[in-house]
Amino acid sequence: MNRHECECQNGCCGLCCTKIENFGVTLGRNQILKDVNLHIHCGELTALIGPNGAGKSTLLKAILGEVSHTGELKFMDAKGSRNGKPIVGYVPQSLNMDLSSPASVFDLFIASGSVMPAWLFATKGMRKRVVESLERVNASHLIDRRLGALSGGELQRVLLALSLDPMPQLLLLDEPVSGIDQNGMELFYNTVSELRENLDLTIILVSHDLDLVLKYADRVILLNKTVLCNGAPKEVFRDEKLVRTFGMSWYKSLEQGGED
Repeated sequence: MNRHECECQNGCCGLCCTKIENFGVTLGRNQILKDVNLHIHCGELTALIGPNGAGKSTLLKAILGEVSHTGELKFMDAKGSRNGKPIVGYVPQSLNMDLSSPASVFDLFIASGSVMPAWLFATKGMRKRVVESLERVNASHLIDRRLGALSGGELQRVLLALSLDPMPQLLLLDEPVSGIDQNGMELFYNTVSELRENLDLTIILVSHDLDLVLKYADRVILLNKTVLCNGAPKEVFRDEKLVRTFGMSWYKSLEQGGED
């Protein structure tokens, strides 16, 4: 089945596509985004790339409803009808926390689902649910690890697991591997790719890691306040607009890599 035809595989995600039409965001006197038109397909990992200040993170916040916008945001089912607002998962760049806190990964999961003290709700059933969530990202062994003792890559996988509880229909990743070493980045991207394949998730990823975007993304969008180009990774990476944005070295590197 061709994902670009916007048909959900096995109907498992419940969301066919996200349509962003004539989208704009203005903060104060600054126009952050203008005339953004995008069609995000179910089952695809769509990477948003662009220079600093291009509006990538702002676009995610607008989709989350944290920033006011003009234009329309539509969530459609496989029949082309509006599907209401989907369950949205979100992984930020980092988590602000007290590294000296004794709170564990398990405590974070429990606290995120309640305003009451975590120890009041730490039942065996909840522990099993957290283990299952962490298993999706190969991190169940971290359940009792103190948050302050996690490496950057471990913390981001924990946050990814948290974003999957409850299971979202739309997953937003805002530079989730910023500051993580190369092995950690590869592991995170591999995990996300497996999730996309197994769960048919709609994923929007903001990233500056162009090599990994080229390797893992199904579609790439070059954004700089508006959409400059949009298409398959190698198509976008050869576009002169991207070459002007990031330099000739990316084009030359791609050429040396050859075609698949």
